[in-house]
Amino acid sequence: MLRILIIQTYIKILKVKAGLTFVKIREVVKILDACVVTSTENFDDIEINSACGADLMSDVMAYVKENVLLLTGLVSPQVIRTAEMMDIKVVVFVRGKKPGQNIIDLAAEKGICVLTTHHPLYIACGKLYSAGLTGRGVWD
Repeated sequence: MLRILIIQTYIKILKVKAGLTFVKIREVVKILDACVVTSTENFDDIEINSACGADLMSDVMAYVKENVLLLTGLVSPQVIRTAEMMDIKVVVFVRGKKPGQNIIDLAAEKGICVLTTHHPLYIACGKLYSAGLTGRGVWD
């Protein structure tokens, strides 16, 4: 057990040295004062390197890369379908938007965690950035 902990710590140090700051979903929930709408089996293991704030799913498909959290004000099944295509594991609906049961069911079926926050998109992105989530979620 100690050996595993040492290896995990070493990996975190390497990530920090490489400029990769990862945030766990539980931390995101605290930072955004968010509510968890759907969860996944590996909820506590999901690490996020960057965030993408967009209402246009075409922008998400054009620019997003791995370990991204999607923040959006668009409450539509298309958000979950886009997240699935882009391998996004966490979607946050902003401005107090509540997804319908069809969106919740689709997210649960696809293994996508859904959160809601009362913060507007700009503030939510800023809070995450200020908390250290500074990775670029776009292709260079």
